Amino acid sequence: MRIIHQAFWILPALLASVAGYTDYRWRRIPNWLTVPGLVLGIALNSTAHGWPGTKESLLGAGLGLLVLLPFVLVRSLGAGDWKLVGALGAFLGPQHLITVLFAALLIAGVMALILVIWKRRVGQTFRNIGRMLAALVRLHLPGQELSLDNPEALKIPFGIAVAIAVILYAIGRLLIIFA
Repeated sequence: MRIIHQAFWILPALLASVAGYTDYRWRRIPNWLTVPGLVLGIALNSTAHGWPGTKESLLGAGLGLLVLLPFVLVRSLGAGDWKLVGALGAFLGPQHLITVLFAALLIAGVMALILVIWKRRVGQTFRNIGRMLAALVRLHLPGQELSLDNPEALKIPFGIAVAIAVILYAIGRLLIIFA
């Protein structure tokens, strides 16, 4: 039984690690990684826990895809990141996925802050945040200059933040299993 519990944390950590590497190296997370990850997460939970495992797996995948979909639609997050979070949701279920997503957002925020300071773009960043808030108040989408389509924009590889969050969370869960 311990091996099954270990697999629940080691496999998503491996998936996230490969995704983080591909996001770092090529700035994309490929379908050949995320789609089998989704299927494997559902299959593993279904095999280990029957229908309740299938349900939790599908809820986790659906939650990950639903929460990040608006960011993909406004082009502030890549589709590979979106699919990665869906696949991880299939492994982790909704409760664990929420924790991992919060950790990933914090890590991405720290990465962004470091990048903005490093590139000396603090003033531009505050102006962009103001423009995004103004667009939100007017119920309009921000312009293309504030999306991933802008080649001048500073971009954080969210897959790396997700990978760090999943690895740290998995280590914590494995320490609990072995305690």
